[in-house]
Amino acid sequence: MSTRLAGIGMTSQRTRARLIERLRAKGIRDEFVLAAMNAVPRHIFVDEALASRAYDDVSLPLGFGQTISQPYTVARMIEIMRDGKPLDRVLEIGTGCGYQAAVLAQVAKKVYSVERVKPLFERATACLKELQITNAKLLYADGNLGLPDKAPFDGIIMAAAATHVPPALLEQLAIGGRMVLPLGAPEQSLCLIERTKEGFRESRIEAARFVPLLTGIT
Repeated sequence: MSTRLAGIGMTSQRTRARLIERLRAKGIRDEFVLAAMNAVPRHIFVDEALASRAYDDVSLPLGFGQTISQPYTVARMIEIMRDGKPLDRVLEIGTGCGYQAAVLAQVAKKVYSVERVKPLFERATACLKELQITNAKLLYADGNLGLPDKAPFDGIIMAAAATHVPPALLEQLAIGGRMVLPLGAPEQSLCLIERTKEGFRESRIEAARFVPLLTGIT
């Protein structure tokens, strides 16, 4: 492994392990998710000037009005979506820098991730290639539309806040599938949508803070 991937000092594996302990202390219980977080070097996804803060439990700016989500939020959303069960096909709306897609690739057989900002899409693609992650497919597109040709998905994660659940995503959620997303404006809540044979069930989990979901590509 290269020095860049392995990290040194504030980006070392030891520093990463301390983050995992903090996540465990904050209530993340799924050891499979914690192992996935531990396996992905977050520092390669942030600007070099911010690398020393990569393993702080905070969101960090990416440019283009976007952020890399707080590690707790990434772990919590995946833990809720996984619900202790294996994941086959997962859709992520809002690739950003690619960090969450890289973590999802550790816990799902196939990950599809959609990003509407081309420079972020290109940067994320380069990061996943550097990590040699082959089971995550990134696409430059409008996430509101989902990926109907790849549906159904047994898990969907949205990394941007919407005022309502995009109807296309509901249609693409498999029976028995779980979608996790922030809803609301200006106050946001992390929500779980479960699809059953009878319909959809929504649960509010906890307060959240995300950038807004936008339409179109740029």
